[in-house]
Amino acid sequence: MKNRARNLLTDRSYRKLLDSLYEGVYLVDSERTIVYWNDAAEQMTGYKSGEVVGKHCWDGLLMHVDSRGTSLCTNRCLLHEAMELKKSVEGKVFFHHRDGHEVPVTVRTTPILGDRGRVLGAAQIFSDNSSTEDLGRKVRELERMALLDPLTKLGNRRYGQMNLSGKLREFKRYGWPFGVLFIDIDKFKAVNDTYGHDAGDRVLRLVAATIRNGLRSSDVVVRWGGEEFVAIVASVDEEKLRHVGEKLRVLVERSSISLEKETKSITISIGATLARKRDSSASLIKRADTLMYQSKKEGRNRLSI
Repeated sequence: MKNRARNLLTDRSYRKLLDSLYEGVYLVDSERTIVYWNDAAEQMTGYKSGEVVGKHCWDGLLMHVDSRGTSLCTNRCLLHEAMELKKSVEGKVFFHHRDGHEVPVTVRTTPILGDRGRVLGAAQIFSDNSSTEDLGRKVRELERMALLDPLTKLGNRRYGQMNLSGKLREFKRYGWPFGVLFIDIDKFKAVNDTYGHDAGDRVLRLVAATIRNGLRSSDVVVRWGGEEFVAIVASVDEEKLRHVGEKLRVLVERSSISLEKETKSITISIGATLARKRDSSASLIKRADTLMYQSKKEGRNRLSI
């Protein structure tokens, strides 16, 4: 059974699919030996595949605990439960990051079944809950530190610059890739001039909420100034960054707002770029800004990368 679980990953296209997911994924055999650990799992836990593959899930790496601090590795293990019940189970837990801090995650565990319902192992998929678990605390902390934009409730430019500097340091030290989306609301001045500043504020809040809800918990979006926003998107290559940017563009395009009994559609223009080894925060933002203006020149409501 162990070999059959491992054989699930011999197909290169299957491995590529799992490595492209934003969620962390790992597979275990019937004895709960880890046989696969995807790229997102490495990013979210700090543990490289080579450090965990071949070890048991209870070997003191992730040390899953519930909200009361009770160990789930020796008591009510979700992997064991899924394989025993032969059905998917879900829960909110905390795991231990390699750096030492606890990370809140939603875990979905599914048994891998073979012929005649034979249990071959299980797959565990986990997503970071940090943004939802800590949202209230983060807002209060940002307000205290004057890092919050009061209108949109996003971080402000100063907060964005701090995050960007941190991401660049990580990229240059560890090689963790990320990209930047520079976003500008199309024809925003016309909205202010025609309908007034209150209407403009409503548009800003709508776009801010749409972008925030369209990003992952590991990403950051800030109001850069005026009608401009910057999104810092973690763990992406050019294709994934384009996908994220296009998703945001379409989400905004599909939204609408009522202004003086008129329903108005809103669009955005986006410049997207990946971080480079020689980048500074200024050069990265400048390149994304230039690409955003390229989108404007080409007709607005588009992405340039």
